[in-house]
Formats: sequence, C-alpha cells, structure tokens
Amino acid sequence: MPLRTISQFKTALSGGGVRPNLFEVRMDASNLSSFMGGVPATNLAFMCKAAALPAQNVAAIDVPFRGRNFKVAGDRTIDNWTITVINDENFAVRNAMERWSQSIINNALNQGEVNPNNYMTTADVFQYSRQKGDGDNVGVLKQYRFVDIFPVTVGEIALSYDQGDTIEEFDVEFAVNNIELVGLPEGGGDVASAALGAAASLISGAEG
Repeated sequence: MPLRTISQFKTALSGGGVRPNLFEVRMDASNLSSFMGGVPATNLAFMCKAAALPAQNVAAIDVPFRGRNFKVAGDRTIDNWTITVINDENFAVRNAMERWSQSIINNALNQGEVNPNNYMTTADVFQYSRQKGDGDNVGVLKQYRFVDIFPVTVGEIALSYDQGDTIEEFDVEFAVNNIELVGLPEGGGDVASAALGAAASLISGAEG
C-alpha cells in the first residue's frame, strides 16, 4: 500500500474539520414552568460555554470457554452529561437550575416532586458547520437529544479576592435516561456502510 500524501489528506478532511467551539445547547423545559419558572432558553443558548457530544457505551460480558474469555455485547449505559454556564448578573440560568434542583428535593423539607414528568425534560446539543448558511439557516452537522434529564449537581462558584478579570461560571451535571441521535436511522447499519463506501471511494480516487 503506498504512503498517503498531504494532498490526499486534504481531500479526505471534509469541510476542513469540525470545530468544537461551534455548538449550541437548547433546553425548552416548558414542562417545568409550573413550579420553577422553566429554564430561560435564550439565556442558556448564549451562556452555555461548554458541553459534550455523548459517548456511546455498550458493556461487554465475558463468557469463559476453555481458558479463554469470549466477549458478547451486554447492556448499554448512558453517562451523565455536564454543561458549563457563564453566570450573568441576573443569575438567570443559575437561579433556574437551583429552583429545579430544589423542586426535586427541597433542602429544608427533604420532599419534592415524585412524578418524573414534572421534573424531567429534554435538551438538544447542535454541532454547527463553519460553512456560511443561507440567511438564518445555519448548517447543522450533528444533533443529539438528551431525553428525560434532570440535574444531579448544580456546581459551586468559587469566590476569591485573587480572581480578577474573570467572569463566574459553573457546571451543571444531568442524569440522562435516553439519547436520541437525531437524523441517524435506527441501528445505523446503512449509514455505516455508506460512510465506509464513501471513504473507500475518496481514498481510491485520491490515489488515482
């Protein structure tokens, strides 16, 4: 097999690569508005400075066979999801997250909402393209939907005389019950085959 060239790499790197700072988090949370005011969606879209595209985890089960372990697929697990939020002087997102957490388990009473429909909601994270869209039509490369989430940790905000020229920020960690890969067919077999075929054609064309 011949060595790959920088020109072939240029051809293979579609769109010049995806940039991790071109993203947006949206959380409607309108179902939470009855008791905690909902999450200010516009504030969160602007103030969420860091998030993550989710991992895909499938456990492996070891089946012993004559001194060896044969691995078969086990259960799927979903990691908690963490976002980092810039704090403005209105404490808009911070207050909403604290009210949400208090509604689940109140500090003083140790009681709260017991119906999951009343304290779980849905959030979306969008990965954008660098390519200029048509008007307001920004190119979305990938979308993940985090389903039935709720905050397990509203992180601390460190205060210090030593911290100058700094804007406060805090983390919020969510428990996640399901993740939808928006736009990806169930199973993903056809997508995977198409992607592999396209990659092979791209490389063979570049070699030619």
